[in-house]
Amino acid sequence: MKSHTRYFTMHTRSHRELVRITEDARAVLREASVQEGMLLVSAMHITAGVFINDDEPGLHQDIWDWLDKLAPAADYRHHRTGEDNGDAHLRNLVIGHQVIVPVTKGALDLGPWQQVFYAEFDGQRDKRLLMKVMGE
Repeated sequence: MKSHTRYFTMHTRSHRELVRITEDARAVLREASVQEGMLLVSAMHITAGVFINDDEPGLHQDIWDWLDKLAPAADYRHHRTGEDNGDAHLRNLVIGHQVIVPVTKGALDLGPWQQVFYAEFDGQRDKRLLMKVMGE
C-alpha cells in the first residue's frame, strides 16, 4: 500500500469563504500515483470544514444562510475565554472537518456535479489543510 501526504496553508481573503479545492486534490492524487484507494481531505482547524457538493453560487448562498440559522453570530459562552468565534466552532460541527473521496482507476471518483470545498468560518489567517492518498 502506498501513502502520500501533502499539507496546504489556507489564508482566505474574507472572514468566511468557500474555496473549491478539487483541482488541488487531483494534483495530490497525481503526485501519489495511486490507482485504487482513497483520498482524505482534512481541515486541521476547529473553525473550518471540508465538504463535497455542487459548485453553484445560489447553493453556496443557501449554505451560508442555513449555517447562519443553525449557528448565528451570538454571545456564546466560548466568548468568555476572550474569543469571538463560537459560531465558527458550531459550523465546523455541522459541516465536518474532513471527507474521504474514493479513487478508482487513478481518478477521484466523484459524481458529475460533485466538487471538494474548504469552508472557512473564521478566516483571514493561516490555517492548515491535509490531503492524504492511500492505496495501490
